[in-house]
Amino acid sequence: MPYKNLSSIPIYRKSLDLCLMSREIASYVSYNKDLLKLYQSNSLRDIIADSLLTDAILIPQQIAAAEQSESYAVRMKSATFIAIMIRNINSYCTGLEKDGVKEKEYLNLLRSEIKSFRRLFKVWRRSIRR
Repeated sequence: MPYKNLSSIPIYRKSLDLCLMSREIASYVSYNKDLLKLYQSNSLRDIIADSLLTDAILIPQQIAAAEQSESYAVRMKSATFIAIMIRNINSYCTGLEKDGVKEKEYLNLLRSEIKSFRRLFKVWRRSIRR
């Protein structure tokens, strides 16, 4: 299979936007400003921010893996994994709200970005079934 230019795929570009927004939100809401060490924190907010960041980073990786694979099983496994991560990110937003993040507008922006991503994801998932 010839190499596909990932930057020409709309869902990949949107996943990078989602990743960037998640990183900014994690940086803003966390108590520990060193994002690479969030997993070491005992704070629930830092743990949720780390999970948010991890899942957001994995989405473009899974899209790239699916796009570069010829195997239908690998492509569908990546799509399933992405669907789970999208649900997780929505749950992390709720968790951050319940932990007392006062700036809910940022979380709502992330939710609207996820909603936009989900629309592209549905189209993309149908296209990889071929």
